[in-house]
Amino acid sequence: MVYVTRREIFSASHRLFNPGFSDKKNEEVFGKCSNPNGHGHNYILEVIVAGDIDPETGYVIDLKLLKEIIHENVLERVDHKNLNIDVDFMRGKIPTAENIAVGIWNVLESKIPSGKLYSVKLYETENNYIEYKGKQ
Repeated sequence: MVYVTRREIFSASHRLFNPGFSDKKNEEVFGKCSNPNGHGHNYILEVIVAGDIDPETGYVIDLKLLKEIIHENVLERVDHKNLNIDVDFMRGKIPTAENIAVGIWNVLESKIPSGKLYSVKLYETENNYIEYKGKQ
């Protein structure tokens, strides 16, 4: 099994809050991340595709094609957007890194033409990242 990774960077803003919580409880649970005006991150996204090498091409997946798939299906929808308001696949979800990674997985899983989507890693900060490998 070979694992192929494409790394991308995007910027987005969000506010962590649960509309069912009071302002006080949102502040207790989410701290400064619940600022009513939101805050932003420069996210690093890694999309990993696993598979066997095609003997005709030498690829698991053509990285140029993987780049296009990520750009068209994810980056165009999230880059310089407010994740709470502007991103359809985040609607109704608290835009934690966990939920964003799952949302990106759900968008990409059916778009991978060769190999299989193995993992979505989302770095929210230099020290914090989430990895989602689909439902196990």
